[in-house]
Amino acid sequence: MDTMTLGRRGEACAKEYLIEHGWEILALNWRCRHGEIDIVAREADTVVFVEVKTRANARAGHPLEAITYRKLSTLRGLALRWLAAQEEWIPAFRLDVIGILWNNGLPDITHVRAAQ
Repeated sequence: MDTMTLGRRGEACAKEYLIEHGWEILALNWRCRHGEIDIVAREADTVVFVEVKTRANARAGHPLEAITYRKLSTLRGLALRWLAAQEEWIPAFRLDVIGILWNNGLPDITHVRAAQ
């Protein structure tokens, strides 16, 4: 499986995980000229911007190891652009990261809240 397919599979898995936990999905793969946000969701009164990293196995390390300070900084900027594009005022938001490692065909999901 190529990395793009694996990534989309991971994003779909993360989306289902969030829905199962009662979150509302607001946007998938939101793009602007500065980049892309994998998932924009709402948990209670908080809008959450979610970066999803997926690995087929642990040979290249855990997926969360790929989330650098620079990546979080970019995600923060994209989140502000998304918020600015909304008509309603959003009082609370945060950045989360979901790492998915496939073990024998089953996803091992690690969810880090408030990954600032």
